[in-house]
Amino acid sequence: EVQLVESGGGLVQLGGSLRLSCTASGFTFSSYAMSWVRQAPGKGLDWVSTINNGGVSTSYTDSVEGRFTISRDNAKNTLYLQMNNLKPEDTAVYYCTKYKDANTWYIQPFNDEYDYWGQGTQVTVSS
Repeated sequence: EVQLVESGGGLVQLGGSLRLSCTASGFTFSSYAMSWVRQAPGKGLDWVSTINNGGVSTSYTDSVEGRFTISRDNAKNTLYLQMNNLKPEDTAVYYCTKYKDANTWYIQPFNDEYDYWGQGTQVTVSS
């Protein structure tokens, strides 16, 4: 059974930092690209960042470029999102997602590229 479990969310002030983690199980983690997707209150799902299965290729949505860093540790089956200089507009539930197809990566994936999602972790940035 595939499981994605996020952690690390919380309440932080403007300009603060958080590090999200996503622990994966039930599949060969090192064979699949992964992404972070977020949902702000009352809004739709927005892609944040993606990383290929080897951890070499990454991409980010424009609004987080230079502030967020996606990474992964395939030995620990864990995906990370380091978020710095946080802004109130970063407030959202953040989801860890798994690509449907092994050894596939897109520079800007659509949400239908994923077959599993975590339960989400809340990030709230106060001003």
